[in-house]
Amino acid sequence: MSLVEEKKAARAAALARRAEAHAQWSGHAAGRLSEVLAGYRGVPLAGYMAMRDEIDPLPALEEAAAHGPVGLPTIIAPATPLVFRMWEPGAEMVAARFGTLEPTGEVMRPEILVVPLVAFTRAGARLGYGGGFYDRTLELLRRDGPVLAIGFAYSAQEAEFLPQEPTDAPLDMIVTEAGVLTF
Repeated sequence: MSLVEEKKAARAAALARRAEAHAQWSGHAAGRLSEVLAGYRGVPLAGYMAMRDEIDPLPALEEAAAHGPVGLPTIIAPATPLVFRMWEPGAEMVAARFGTLEPTGEVMRPEILVVPLVAFTRAGARLGYGGGFYDRTLELLRRDGPVLAIGFAYSAQEAEFLPQEPTDAPLDMIVTEAGVLTF
């Protein structure tokens, strides 16, 4: 089986587990992320707007916005890094690719990046949707200085093994509704 086929199979299995977890935890899973982010009050951070059955970081981001700058991603073009724009609760948002919303605020550089994912391992490997946006973004951000990459997922998204490529950016921490893994 090729690496592409391995990733496709791992992605399908993880998405099924995520859908089950979302049915159980939807709307009640961001508490642990809020606890983690409280230790970094005031540090510029960026999250994401949940799509489909992704775990929703919005309650934690709303809380963090009361203490410092928060951004959300903007997709400029395929195969490019993400750009982050300032966001706060009630900020103007516009419809974007993949059925998400993007802010219209000023561009910002996060020092903490809350990353969505399809699957993860206890070693910090991450499997996304396959577009490479976060891998390219983390590579670019890390060239300019330290960035804490926090994967946010349901614990059911954990996999024993994930196929990885040299361009797959590792995570520094994974936060789930059940706990925190640090690397």
